[in-house]
Amino acid sequence: MAKVISLVNQKGGVGKTTTSINLAAALGKEGKKTLLIDLDPQGNASTGIGYNNGDIKHDIYDVMTGNCTIKEGIIKTKFKNLSIIPSTINLAGVDVEFVKNMLENSEFRQNEQLKNALAEVQDNYDYIIIDCQPSLGITTMNALVASNSVIIPVQCEFFALEGITQLLNSIIMVQSNMNPELRIEGVLLTMLDGRTNIGLEVIEEVRKYFKNKVFNTIIPRLVRLVEAPSHGKPISDYDPTSRATLAYQNLAKEVISRNGN
Repeated sequence: MAKVISLVNQKGGVGKTTTSINLAAALGKEGKKTLLIDLDPQGNASTGIGYNNGDIKHDIYDVMTGNCTIKEGIIKTKFKNLSIIPSTINLAGVDVEFVKNMLENSEFRQNEQLKNALAEVQDNYDYIIIDCQPSLGITTMNALVASNSVIIPVQCEFFALEGITQLLNSIIMVQSNMNPELRIEGVLLTMLDGRTNIGLEVIEEVRKYFKNKVFNTIIPRLVRLVEAPSHGKPISDYDPTSRATLAYQNLAKEVISRNGN
């Protein structure tokens, strides 16, 4: 059964979508069948591997609202062992749809729609990676309820730990009330500019705070990594020799090692 991992941080601009795309692709290159779920209405994870609105027949909104089955929503990409359930702006309306369903059906549980859908396909994959939007709303709660663990990207910049306490409180709330098996897979340091002292100070601060939960891999700030999504490719296909390609391959190996497979 697939290990379900959500990438979460309600703070934007921390490298969450970049990591979702590139970790999923790297796991695929390590021989792991991987499903990437774009759970952000902006759809950046979808466009980042080459899918635009015109290419998408069904999206994650359709899956979560029952307009299609999860198998109908899955697209097999051209990248090794990687499939995706894309997102569109439709997902922004899921809160309204769920409130309507709750009013019409007292048994409707708005935080379990994604979990119920994934149950149909978890045996088909080794890993399911969920790219969450930068908020702690209904869609992110769905992801946390459906997940075995979370990866928290933290950028190596000033105010890196801003909002982390709120995120950790949300994780504890989900553990207490909806998903007692939820764990922190790891904290990932991103956007390191090795030319500045602040990056090294943040690394020290984050490792002091999270201790052995911090991944050894640190993702560098590189122009090629920023360019890759505009070409609809993960960094490993856009620039196989990039330091970012090596970093995400090392991250994938760490994730696999932590899960004993």
